[in-house]
Amino acid sequence: MIIGEYRSKVGEKKRVSLPKKFRDELGEEIILTRGYEDTLILVNKGMWKTIAKDVVDGSFINKNIRDTSRFLIGGATEISIDKQGRFLIPDSLFEHAGLSKEIVFIGLINWIEVWDKERWDKRVEYLKTHGDEIANEINKMSESK
Repeated sequence: MIIGEYRSKVGEKKRVSLPKKFRDELGEEIILTRGYEDTLILVNKGMWKTIAKDVVDGSFINKNIRDTSRFLIGGATEISIDKQGRFLIPDSLFEHAGLSKEIVFIGLINWIEVWDKERWDKRVEYLKTHGDEIANEINKMSESK
């Protein structure tokens, strides 16, 4: 199971080290793509196939399906991890997530989000402040099912 929070520094050429626990969970075939809330998403090939299928199974004439395809699939890249567990973040993805010198990996069961440390710290503060509101909204959605 992919869970936990790990901090890392960005090295030369935008190279980062994927935590060993996550490397073990994801395996060797890994996809990196744009995520929502100015993040990046790391998934293994199996989960990527599920995500891609969900996106492309929609109707091509649906603008939201096309936009989601452009956003998630258009920005995706297969990454190679070296023997030290490091990989390069392409410039376009680095810029999308507004990454700087420190990043945070967040394990979310089936995928990993990559956040700029400052943005993650702000997001955590937001979640602390608005946790009750978020929980109430989720509860309303589950009651309406």
